[in-house]
Amino acid sequence: MSYQIIQRGESLSFPDPHPFIDTASSMGDGVVLIGGEAGQAWRRGVEAAEGKSFIAIELDTECLGVHTGEDEGPVNVVGFARFRLGDDAPTGLVELVRKPYTDPDAVQAARAAFEAAGLVVAVCNDFPGRILNRLVRPYYNAALRRLDEGLATASDMDQTLCLGLGYPEGPISLLNRTGLHHHYRVTQALYEALGQEAYVPARRAQVAWARRQRDAA
Repeated sequence: MSYQIIQRGESLSFPDPHPFIDTASSMGDGVVLIGGEAGQAWRRGVEAAEGKSFIAIELDTECLGVHTGEDEGPVNVVGFARFRLGDDAPTGLVELVRKPYTDPDAVQAARAAFEAAGLVVAVCNDFPGRILNRLVRPYYNAALRRLDEGLATASDMDQTLCLGLGYPEGPISLLNRTGLHHHYRVTQALYEALGQEAYVPARRAQVAWARRQRDAA
C-alpha cells in the first residue's frame, strides 16, 4: 500500500526516523498527515479526500470527529496515534480510529500501510484518548493516590506490582522516569472531555505540572 506523508508541526508518533516514514512516496494512493497541526491542516484543505484510498490524521488526545465531523464526513478518513508515555519513545502500537461511517476498505488500507512498516495496529472507535490512555490513566492515578495516602513506599508499591503482576516496571518509577507532567496533560485533557473522576490528575501530577510551568516562565 503506497502513501505519501505531509508533516505539519512536531509529530508525537514519529519524532525520529522510522521505516514508515522512509517508505513513503510522493505519489502514494494514501495520505498520512503527521504532526501537532495535522488536524488543522486537514481542516484547511491541505489534501482533498476524493480519490484517496485513505487519509490518516495524527491525533493527540482529541477525537477524530473534531476534524471530520460527528455524524457524517469523508468515508476514507481515519485517525491514528502511536502510543507513548511521556518522554519515552513511541511504542510499536498504532491505535487506528474510525467513525461509524468510515469505509472498512479505508481502515484496511491504512492498517496495511502501518503493518507493512512493522507496526502493530489496534482499531478503535472515536473516543478521547482511545484505548490505552482510557485504560491506564486511571490505574496510574490510583497508584499515585495510594502513595499519597501512605499505603506503602513508592519502591514497595512498585516492587509488589512487578512481582505480583509481572510488570517490567512499577507505575511510580515509570511515571517519574517518563515525566509526571506528561501524565497531568493527558489526564487533564481526558477529564475535561469525559468529566469522569477517575481521570482527575492525581496531586503529584498536578504539582509536577505546576513546577514545569513555573520553570518555563
